[in-house]
Amino acid sequence: QRSLFPVVKGSIPQFPIPQFIERNRFIYNMCSTTETTAIPKNTSAKDPEEEPEQSKIAVLKIHGPDTKGIVAAFSQLLYGHGCGIVHAEQSTDRSANLFFQRIVFDYSTMHTDRTAIEFGIKEVCTRFQMVHDLNWNDEKKRVAIMVSKYDHCIWELLLRHRAGEIDCEISVIISNHEDLRHVAETFDIPYHVYKVTKNTKAQVEEEELKLLKEECKVDLVILARYMQIISDNFCNTFNHQVINIHHSFLPAFIGGKPYHRAHERGVKLIGATAHYATAELDEGPIIEQDITRISHSNSVNDLIRKGRLLEKNVLVTAVKAHLEDRIIVYNNKCVVFN
Repeated sequence: QRSLFPVVKGSIPQFPIPQFIERNRFIYNMCSTTETTAIPKNTSAKDPEEEPEQSKIAVLKIHGPDTKGIVAAFSQLLYGHGCGIVHAEQSTDRSANLFFQRIVFDYSTMHTDRTAIEFGIKEVCTRFQMVHDLNWNDEKKRVAIMVSKYDHCIWELLLRHRAGEIDCEISVIISNHEDLRHVAETFDIPYHVYKVTKNTKAQVEEEELKLLKEECKVDLVILARYMQIISDNFCNTFNHQVINIHHSFLPAFIGGKPYHRAHERGVKLIGATAHYATAELDEGPIIEQDITRISHSNSVNDLIRKGRLLEKNVLVTAVKAHLEDRIIVYNNKCVVFN
């Protein structure tokens, strides 16, 4: 076998000359007696520490009369435009003969454009008499929080938001008291106080709506234990965009100190309900509920503590469902997809 290195007859083999190394770098590295030899980096390869390119994810929600061919029609439509379905979930209300579906699809590989897809969706919806809602997820939803003096819900929302669990932009906090301004300042969120009285309620609400709708352009209002009744006009302005949280004693224990009255009555379950606020007080479509058991050994303070834990967790769950476009409202009810 011919030697890879030039030698002089009758002498000790010499080290290879630089030119020879350059021409035979790979072979030289393989034959080297050193344990490891660096191989030039392929500059065309991506750095493994770089984050992968983000997919473009959109959410399509549809509902309408139940009939055959709906799932196939929308699947074929998206496939025809070069989109890939990431997740799909559907449900049927047989008593009302209604079909509901939520489709999450990746449009990073589409070979048409948004206008063409939107036109196609409208055409299919018209054919099947469906109502649809399409979110391209270009921007985060803008959220406002309204609160009075109880702070357990607002702390939970803001901490979960800071931890990245609630994907939105919290634009403003509105209150009828100064008490929780320090909470807003902790998270660098604008805090506006509107003193509400019987005589100023209409004017104050008009100012609040101007702030929310025109200046902050919010998509969702969260009533995080806001102890004021909002008007029909407020609910209609933000139709199915206002989420309220309260205990689940209604209508059994209406009014103040519900936990005290529940304790006196000897209840065995307490709970919390999150729902969309409507013109009918506390009668809006229910988004999320939860309960916990109570025994005779629990004090009033135990009920309050357990109730507040339920309230803040139920509220967060409802808010996330709304922000992630997992809710379809119909007949004063909610379909909440997983």
